[in-house]
Amino acid sequence: MAGRRSGSAVVALVVLLVALVGCGGRSAADSATADVQRLLDRRSAAVLDRDERAYERTGAGVAFARLRAVPLAAWSYRVTDVRRTGDTATADAELRYRVAGYDRAPVTAGRTLRLSRSASTDGRWSVEADRPARKSAQQLWDQGAVQAVRGARSLVLGVGQSGRSLRDFADLADRAVPAVSDAWGTDWSRHVVLLVPKSLEGMAGLLGSPASSYRGIAAVTTGETGAPARAPADRIIVNPDAFTLLGGLGEQVVVTHETTHVATRAHTGAATPLWLSEGYADWVGYRATGRIPSEAAPELSRAVSQGEVPESLPEDKDFGFTGDASRLARAYESGWTACRLIADRWGESRLGEFYRAVGEHRKRAGAVAEAMRDVLGTTPEAFTEQWQEYLRAQLG
Repeated sequence: MAGRRSGSAVVALVVLLVALVGCGGRSAADSATADVQRLLDRRSAAVLDRDERAYERTGAGVAFARLRAVPLAAWSYRVTDVRRTGDTATADAELRYRVAGYDRAPVTAGRTLRLSRSASTDGRWSVEADRPARKSAQQLWDQGAVQAVRGARSLVLGVGQSGRSLRDFADLADRAVPAVSDAWGTDWSRHVVLLVPKSLEGMAGLLGSPASSYRGIAAVTTGETGAPARAPADRIIVNPDAFTLLGGLGEQVVVTHETTHVATRAHTGAATPLWLSEGYADWVGYRATGRIPSEAAPELSRAVSQGEVPESLPEDKDFGFTGDASRLARAYESGWTACRLIADRWGESRLGEFYRAVGEHRKRAGAVAEAMRDVLGTTPEAFTEQWQEYLRAQLG
C-alpha cells in the first residue's frame, strides 16, 4: 500500500511537471529569438528613418554612414535562428531591402549577426557585428561607405570611387538605355542599377565567387532569368580593374551589352543558349558603333583567316571564365556573328522575335530548332552552314 501511494505520488509529480513545462511560457531560446527580432525591428526602423542615434542604440555592425547614400524604400530582418551562450549570441537572419524607384520586390541576403548583452545595455541584446552569412555574397556597404549618383535613366552606387568616375558610369548607362530600347523595344523597365566596387576583389565579393573567376571581365549582370515583372532590379556589377583598360568605345559597348541583359531578362530562360543571349547583347552593343566584323571579332577573324572555321556554334561551357581568354573571346564573337547574320539576312525585328521564341520554351531540347523553323524558316544544320559561309565572307 505505502509503495503504491509513493509510486502514485511520483507519477502525479511527473505529470504536474510536464504540464508546467507545456503551459509555462517560452523557452530561453524562444525568448532570445523574440528579443533579437525586436532589436532588429528597431534597427530596421532607424535605417529607414535615417535616425543615426536610434541606430546606434541597437549596437554596432555595419556603420550607419555607409548606408546613408543608398535610397532605400524598405529594409527589414527576419530572424531564422539564434544560438545563445550566456550573454552572447549568434543570430542568422534574412535581410530584405528595396532600392527606391528600382526594385519592385525585395532583394534577399543572408546575414549573420553577433550579439551581446550586459548591465550597460540594461540586459538588452545589442549588435556587435553584422556580416554576410556563410556562402552569401557581400552587399556593397559591407565594403565601405556607399556613394550614389543618379542619372536620367540610371542609379550608380560605388565604393572607393570618385564622384566623377561614378558620373561617367551614369552617362554611359543613360546612353545605353535608349540604344537598347531602339533595338529590343520598350517592354522593360528602361532604367538600370550599376554597382562599382573599389577593385576586382570587391566585385568578386559582391558575386560571392573567387576573384580569379572574373579577372579580365569588365562587368557582369546579376538577375533571375525569366523573372516576373515584380522582381528586384538586375544589378550591373563593374570590375574597375578591367574597365579602366577599355577605351571610350569599349566602355560604351560593355555597358550597353550589360543593359541588354537587363532588358531581355524576362525573355531569357533555361532554353536560351549562351551563344544567343551573349551574342544578342554584343549585337546590340556594337549595333550603332560602325565596327566591322574583323574589328569587333579579332580572335575569330584570326582563326578564320587561317582556315579554322568553327564546326558549330559555341556551347555554354565555352563561355566559362576558365582563364583561356582567346577561347572565351571566340565564343562571344561566334555568338555575335550568328546574331549579326540573322539581323542581316532576316532583319533586326526577326532577330528579336527569334530571341523571344527561344525563351518561351521551358527546356533547351528543341527550343532553338523550333524557333528557327517558325521564325526563320530554316533548320539548325542549314543555319550553321550559312553561318560558316558568313564567317568566310566577313572574316576570311
